[in-house]
Amino acid sequence: MIPVEQIATIRRLFHAEHWKIGTIATELGLHPDTVRRALETERFNRGPGKRQTLVEPYMDFIRQTLENHPRLRATRIYEMLRGRGYAGSVIQLRRVLATLRPAHREAFLRLVTLPGEQSQADWAHFGEVQIGRARRRLSCFVLTLSHSRALWLEFFLNQSLESLILAHVHAFEDWAGLARTVLYDNMKSVVLERRGDLIQFHPRLLELCGHYHFAARPCRPARGNEKGRIERAIRYIRDSFFAARSFTTLEDLNRQAKRWRDEVAHQRPWPGDPSRTVASAFDEEKPRLLPLPAHPFDADLMRVVRSDKIIYVRFDLNDYSIPPEAVGRSLTLVASPAIVRILDGNRELARHRRSYDRLARIEDPTHIEALLEQKRKAIASAPGTRLEQAVPESRQLLDAAFGRGESITRQIRMLTGLLDDYGAAEVRFAVREALARQTPRASSVAFILSQRRRSSSLHTVPVDLSRHPELADLSVPTHQLEVYDELSDTDNGN
Repeated sequence: MIPVEQIATIRRLFHAEHWKIGTIATELGLHPDTVRRALETERFNRGPGKRQTLVEPYMDFIRQTLENHPRLRATRIYEMLRGRGYAGSVIQLRRVLATLRPAHREAFLRLVTLPGEQSQADWAHFGEVQIGRARRRLSCFVLTLSHSRALWLEFFLNQSLESLILAHVHAFEDWAGLARTVLYDNMKSVVLERRGDLIQFHPRLLELCGHYHFAARPCRPARGNEKGRIERAIRYIRDSFFAARSFTTLEDLNRQAKRWRDEVAHQRPWPGDPSRTVASAFDEEKPRLLPLPAHPFDADLMRVVRSDKIIYVRFDLNDYSIPPEAVGRSLTLVASPAIVRILDGNRELARHRRSYDRLARIEDPTHIEALLEQKRKAIASAPGTRLEQAVPESRQLLDAAFGRGESITRQIRMLTGLLDDYGAAEVRFAVREALARQTPRASSVAFILSQRRRSSSLHTVPVDLSRHPELADLSVPTHQLEVYDELSDTDNGN
């Protein structure tokens, strides 16, 4: 607060001498807002007869709240007061809070960086997107050069270490170079553990640093001023690019982001000289960037996988098919944001488009056909061969049943039993009927046969004892025929 004498001087110069507010501020060495507040009548007439403001009844509550929570924002206190009957505006409340909060504020020097010396990186969360049955977090990796403010932004469906590394590679390739230092927040994919100034970096990040020859430097905890440029860049992206933005796929969103970066973000005035653009400052900074190595860093995720029984391996909530001969072996899964590859040593066994759905099956038709062929060979060498010889249509039914997840062994056992009970002609008819109805299951064949029996009084085919050895020793005792004669005579006599 300025002295009352100075307030009187301000009011005299304004009302009597008709000086402008800017002239008064320059003459007295004050901020124009301070001059404006001094001209307010209610601030000048400080006496026992002054009118009570709308904030006055809540002053004790405000003081107690600030004592317990000195950093609580004015908007939050405003909401608390509204619930208690406050009818004033948030602007009035801010003026009161400015007089009640501690006046001390930490001063900072303006950060000046040399061209090509430093860049700042961070993740930003942009809500969630629905992909099939999965809800994925939409995140944006942002990297900005501290000198020119040139940007790289790329959206991902996670904040994994692999995505972080891939975003670095894409940014460096887009800029055709990189800064000597990258400043990070203390994210887990960068800093594994920290104790004061002792920092344990993630080994994978150190590999990236060694490949591109830059230094990783995390900012000190609770020192947001050290990474102010990346924070402002993220806020700029939220307000200028992402707000009210519609997109169809992640690839579409990244295409729009790159176009916005080139046409809007890099054409804005450069903070160091508003007469120039960020793009022109970046053109001057490019020769100062570190050159790229001969080969880009391999940013794909690598993981050992194994399938013990089925022809699928699980990765990121989804199942990817592999050849049947690879079941039971340790394999290497290599994943990029778009492609999933499965390797056996250096040999590629499978390649699939990556899915971000949940519990989806991504299949290669050749893998399914190879498994069916294995099953056919197994059937041909098993007792089920008789079924295929008697009912050739059964092969098509078994293939279709397997494709729907049915057990081939159980299907063969049921169809063989029906063959014994009904005969080849009836089973062939029922199998063709089941295929026509698109119900390729042994249970459907059994249902069709039972219907035909009821409708045509079809008799069961005599049991072939050669196929039922358990009945071979079955004996039925014979009865003397004289007993039946005696019974017949007795009936006639009566």
